[in-house]
Amino acid sequence: MAHNNNKTKTVFQPTLLAALIGAALLNPVLAEQASEDAAAQTAEQEETALEVIQVTARKTAENLQQVPVAVTSIGAEALAQRGIENLTAVQAYSPNTTLQVSRGTNSTLTAYIRGIGQQDPLWGFEPGVGIYIDDVYMARPQGAAMDVYDVERIEVLRGPQGTLYGRNTIGGAVKYITKPLSGDNELSLRGTVGNYGQKDFKIAGQTALTDKLFFGAALATLNRDGFGTYLNTGAENYDKDIMTGRVSLQYQATDSLRFSFAADRTEDDSNSKGGHRLTPSLVTGDAPPENVFDSNTSMPADNSVVTEGQSLTIAWDINSDWTFKSITAKREGVTDTNIDFDATELPSLDVPAFYEDEQSSQELQLLFNGDKLTMASGLYYFKGEACGAFGTVLVQGLGVTTENGGCVDTDSIAAYAQGSYQYTDKLSFTLGGRYTKDDKDAEVYRFVYLGYKRPRDEGTPIAVQSDFTGSESFSHFSPRLGFEYQSNDNFMWYGSYTDGFKSGGFDMRGNQSINPNAGDPYQEETVDTFEVGFKSEWNDRTLRLNAAAFTSSYDDMQVTVQRAVNNTVASQVLNAASADIRGFEVEMISALTNNLELTGILGYTDAKFNEVVFFDAASQTNVDVSDLWSFANTPEWTGTLGLKYTQSASIGEIVYNVMGSYRADTQIFEVPSVLDFGGYTLFNAGATWYSNDGHWDLSAQVRNIGDKESRIAGYNFPLLAGEQTITAYYGDPRTYSLTLGYRF
Repeated sequence: MAHNNNKTKTVFQPTLLAALIGAALLNPVLAEQASEDAAAQTAEQEETALEVIQVTARKTAENLQQVPVAVTSIGAEALAQRGIENLTAVQAYSPNTTLQVSRGTNSTLTAYIRGIGQQDPLWGFEPGVGIYIDDVYMARPQGAAMDVYDVERIEVLRGPQGTLYGRNTIGGAVKYITKPLSGDNELSLRGTVGNYGQKDFKIAGQTALTDKLFFGAALATLNRDGFGTYLNTGAENYDKDIMTGRVSLQYQATDSLRFSFAADRTEDDSNSKGGHRLTPSLVTGDAPPENVFDSNTSMPADNSVVTEGQSLTIAWDINSDWTFKSITAKREGVTDTNIDFDATELPSLDVPAFYEDEQSSQELQLLFNGDKLTMASGLYYFKGEACGAFGTVLVQGLGVTTENGGCVDTDSIAAYAQGSYQYTDKLSFTLGGRYTKDDKDAEVYRFVYLGYKRPRDEGTPIAVQSDFTGSESFSHFSPRLGFEYQSNDNFMWYGSYTDGFKSGGFDMRGNQSINPNAGDPYQEETVDTFEVGFKSEWNDRTLRLNAAAFTSSYDDMQVTVQRAVNNTVASQVLNAASADIRGFEVEMISALTNNLELTGILGYTDAKFNEVVFFDAASQTNVDVSDLWSFANTPEWTGTLGLKYTQSASIGEIVYNVMGSYRADTQIFEVPSVLDFGGYTLFNAGATWYSNDGHWDLSAQVRNIGDKESRIAGYNFPLLAGEQTITAYYGDPRTYSLTLGYRF
């Protein structure tokens, strides 16, 4: 044993010594290799890490993960890769959000967020979700279902935004942010072909005219055949014929002073949209068409929507802490349309209509960004006029037309301030408020004429059902209180109380012959929302998980009630309802590998009416129908799951996208009806190739792969003028397209 031990020791010692010497000699090499491995690992982590997303939810550019607001932001590249061609498609990527084309139209937007919005696109009614082009508010929903071109990103802010964005953002706000000017020489061309004869062309570019003056322009022409036809005339139904463009100028007067001008115009000459009858006609006996996109009509398919706007923004960096901005804007729109309510070839329940609106606004902002305090404050002035008229042929046999028309003028002023104070390194507090005062003047008429009369035609009324004027002022203070706790660099808790309101007004359909109080104004509605949530990133920023839970008290809710009474329509807009809304939202994106990305979105809304009391013209009594009503355009569950895979190849880079989007049962109006539609899931897929030189791209997209039917709007008059008028409108069928793009 001793001999063996000595032998072992003798052999061991030189081996240990050699190892020590070798380690000493190799240490610089090993250290260098370790450094290279660490650098490679860091580079790999950075390559896998999710991109930082900038948003302007609080009037200044911030990291999405540091903004204590439930907000979704989708950039231009993601919009293209996902095949998003219109603002309405964004609803699949924002929980508890409904963005749909309104009934009977092609470009009017119906927007709901967390159960709050506006069903009725009639002039004079205020939306519940604010729509913005850059920093300019669009007062009317006509033309707000915008097509996507020359866009930087689209943001959806959920929950009341009354402090910074003002009235009519009671449900939230949607911001369409155009591509900024950089002074670089850029030009891009994109052409798209697809089924149903789709042929789109987009061109956008910018350049520096001088070292201080930049110019940009974009133009798009969007065309598609109809998904269906008007069977008795052969005209296309659900077609698309849009021309839209934008020009912009930026002058960098000094390093701290910048002037930016923008102008846009959209002309939509798509045919008026015909509804699909859900029941046989009681007058003609015609059965509902087999194709839900087919219809019948006794009217021309003519339809025209023209919207345009101009804005001038002045930004002055007073010093490193203070910035002053002035935003001067004007917008106007004209709509001429024909809506055949009953969708038959007989001239009954025809609704020829026109809308005209114009608005001007001036906003002055003062922004402060200090070491501990950041603040946005401002003054806002808005002046708008909305006019229109529509005729309804109610009794085909007698040839009687009832015409509603009028105007409403709005003057609004507001002052606001919101600041966040960094109390400690981790804890900050937010305090803000906005005072708004609206003055409204309205004139409304409802006349009855013999024969078939269009709104702009001259005529002598045989009866007057309404003829009134009214003036009313509405004022409201909207506070916001909140806290933010940054527990570490990648995790922030936040909580807030926010208050929002939607302005009051006058019922532009008021029928005093049935309801003597139809000329009385309805008051503003309010919502108080408590929200808690967190923004987080995990695993070296390869997983982003954001969530929010909210509860809202909805008071003085404006309820629009339309009923068939004695061969005419009784309309009321009343502050008749109160409700509670609760829910939560989860948004997740995970870089599973360098090449594979998973996106998940989940939203839940539990909205319940507590009270709905209104005057029933038929029974001449006040009734509470809260036990019969449910929230419109508010599915209880919304969810999306998507995968994105990026493949590098010798010919360039290919990005694959596939997604499934689920929406639970949806009620079209507050009152249950046969229009209501069950839950459905839509699947989309696409592949986008980018050339190695960065000039070319080719994108193939398929939307609604399963050709799933989805009912999104309708009219419900079970018995009016001897006809059962229940007509529905549907989301797009399966479409596919191929887009070729070139960038200089």
